[in-house]
Amino acid sequence: MPDESYRRFLDPTVVSKLATMELRARLVVEGFVTGLHKSPYKGFSVEFAEHRQYMPGDPLKHIDGKVYGKTDRFYVKEYEEETNLRGYVLLDASASMAYSSEGISKLEYSRYLAAALVYLMLKQQDSVGLLVFDQEIREFLPPRAHPRQLHVLLSALAAAAPSSSTDIGLVIHDLARRMRKRGLVILISDLLDDPADILPGLKHFRHMRHEVVVFHVLDPRETEFDFDVDATFRDMETGELMTTEPFSIRGDYRNAVRDWMTMLRRECAESRIDYVPVLTSTPYDRALFSYLEKRKRLG
Repeated sequence: MPDESYRRFLDPTVVSKLATMELRARLVVEGFVTGLHKSPYKGFSVEFAEHRQYMPGDPLKHIDGKVYGKTDRFYVKEYEEETNLRGYVLLDASASMAYSSEGISKLEYSRYLAAALVYLMLKQQDSVGLLVFDQEIREFLPPRAHPRQLHVLLSALAAAAPSSSTDIGLVIHDLARRMRKRGLVILISDLLDDPADILPGLKHFRHMRHEVVVFHVLDPRETEFDFDVDATFRDMETGELMTTEPFSIRGDYRNAVRDWMTMLRRECAESRIDYVPVLTSTPYDRALFSYLEKRKRLG
């Protein structure tokens, strides 16, 4: 990963603040309780998981000689590291995430937020993976705790671009079926999909005893609707057009958005899911640190 990628996603000031922060499991995750690490990560592995093709930089001691003898190719053994927390960051890269009214799109904001989260978890010696999705899973990087993982995840974040429509519920159910061990699931999305599809998916994670955090990322104009003149709006995912007088519907719009977010907060609370609304006008590090401080106080 070129150095400029680190400068882009991990500002030194933010990194220095993250050094004092923690993101610990509040619920029981794979037999461990809040804040308890089984042991520090020491660069070795304890449980064989799978083979993958050798890449430059991989430790030579992990090359499987038996597989080389059969295939004449180098494969290394991958292991599951001995950590107490397995994190999954789910990044919504659907077309609606490209919206911006103040210089930074929801997707760009979310990429910075995701980078800070994966850095924080890897700093804690926990394993973390990344899933980028729209109406389907576009990329899935399984959780790892080895030093190369930060490079891998930042590369994937840099490549994430807005694409098609959203199907959050389908993606969440698909991932829930894939996850073999319980962990911490962090969804970063504008949640512009049918709540009747999203909420059962989130509850699926909880049913499987995963801990869940939802960062609900919106542009300020999506909550305030402070347009001053007649305007034609285009759905960024379907292309559908609608012309209206914003001032005549602003009150009803704001009420509808408030009711929608209140419902999401209530439903998440009932399932012990952290619901974190975030506006792109709030610096991402301030929003993240505020949440982490609150999470720490609540224990």
